Amino acid sequence: MSPYNMIIAIVPRDSAELLTHAAVESGAGGGSVSRGKGTAANSILQLLGFADSDKEIVYVVTSAKKTEAVMNGMIASASEKKQPFGVLFTVQVNSLIKTGSIFGRNDEMHETTHQMITIIVNKGFADDAMAAARKAGAGGGTIMNARGTAKPGDETFFGMEIVPEKDMIMIVAENSKVQAILDAVRELPCLAQPGSGIAFACPAENFTVLGKKK
Repeated sequence: MSPYNMIIAIVPRDSAELLTHAAVESGAGGGSVSRGKGTAANSILQLLGFADSDKEIVYVVTSAKKTEAVMNGMIASASEKKQPFGVLFTVQVNSLIKTGSIFGRNDEMHETTHQMITIIVNKGFADDAMAAARKAGAGGGTIMNARGTAKPGDETFFGMEIVPEKDMIMIVAENSKVQAILDAVRELPCLAQPGSGIAFACPAENFTVLGKKK
């Protein structure tokens, strides 16, 4: 088991504080919040709670010992919200750098039912990537604005040419659909040139739909 976990929750805009407050009250040291845009079609809203609307993404890193308590606190904080309110899941963190020190590493992985797929493309191509992912079985995703961090002429990142503006897509998908989604994205014309985008997947543990249980 990894010594740390990152809890990730995707909820409607202006809802992140509800979960971050609950996380701290449950033992977490704090969290981070970013904004994105949901991209799901109406037909699968009941599954993931994503629509074409503004979202907030909550990130909380906590020790493995505290993960269950923090996660349960965050889930409870959304229990009175109409379902689907959002989703919550965890990913293992093998190493943590804090105040200059590196804590723990353990490569043991748990069997999971879902994976988090992250796709990074040049700005303007997120909709194309998301459309391809949907056709391959993705229910929905969240698009976030990002940017490259290198100056012109610097080395490329994983062979990807650095340009200032990026789109980053986060998709949570069932294990059985992950490879088809990655294959579909790889075949996009906008990604035909080597180095025009990257994608990777990692296990998403404790996948939970937030909101009132029916």
